[in-house]
Amino acid sequence: MTTTKPRLLTGLQSSGTLHIGNYFGALKPFTDTYQDYESFLMVADYHSLTSVRDPELLRRNVLDVVKDYLAVGVDPATCTLFRQSDNQDHMELAWILNCMVTVPFLQQAHSYKDKVAKGIDANAGLFTYPMLMAADIVLYDTDIVPVGEDQRQHLEYTREAVGKFNRTYGEALLKEPAERIIQNVGIVPGTDGQKMSKSYGNTIPLFGTTEEISTAVMSIVTDSTGERPEHVYAIHRLLKSAAELDPLYEAHRGRYGDLKKILVADLETFIAPLREQRAHISDDDVHAVLADGVMKAKAISQVTLERVRQAIGIR
Repeated sequence: MTTTKPRLLTGLQSSGTLHIGNYFGALKPFTDTYQDYESFLMVADYHSLTSVRDPELLRRNVLDVVKDYLAVGVDPATCTLFRQSDNQDHMELAWILNCMVTVPFLQQAHSYKDKVAKGIDANAGLFTYPMLMAADIVLYDTDIVPVGEDQRQHLEYTREAVGKFNRTYGEALLKEPAERIIQNVGIVPGTDGQKMSKSYGNTIPLFGTTEEISTAVMSIVTDSTGERPEHVYAIHRLLKSAAELDPLYEAHRGRYGDLKKILVADLETFIAPLREQRAHISDDDVHAVLADGVMKAKAISQVTLERVRQAIGIR
């Protein structure tokens, strides 16, 4: 693939049923911009092994997350969509980068310390996670990695490992990537007014049935003393402009049930095409996309890894 566009890489881990907060907070920003770059979209199944111990769940999660992205409009013809475990170059370069950094350095990782503080098993994979992420990035001579503020340190760790490698072997063999901080990722209101999150039980499913959408919307918390139902309005604003909604909410002042029904109808109009699109994507379709994607990914990663092997003295 020859292009003058900067190269972008992002990784995906499936965490179950997606909701509209996932879509407006993360999926839509990616689908709106990925064609501006030479984009690589990686399903990070090796990363999942730090916590997932169910092989069938892991297999299903891979298929589901690819279907989700295809359904919302990611075009595998213009984006290299692949599964991490299909390309063993990631594991080899991760080991090499692990040999470049110290244990005290990895012990300072915020994500590692936070997870251990929450009682998550401090396995070695979790500890060395930043170096596998670094390998994911630098294998493809990546220019830009879109991340939330909470993952900024991972990019700093990548640059530190790359810098040490380059200084050790005498030239700029690996590219140092730049982060693109995504502002307000996931800041979408739930049915209770808090941030929409599965852990809060306040979500509206992205690919939900009409009944599931209606049940969720009708559960939105409202304040009977207010001029308008603010939580209903906040979710509605994801779909329509204030210029469209303000006259509608004024005309239905105090009729909260009617406004919820209008929101249900608007959500159904938005979700139905996505739901139908996803239903037509088979497991075989996913396997075909991943098989094609890893061929494109390896064509680039193997060049990088060969450069690294020659530099360190392994042929």
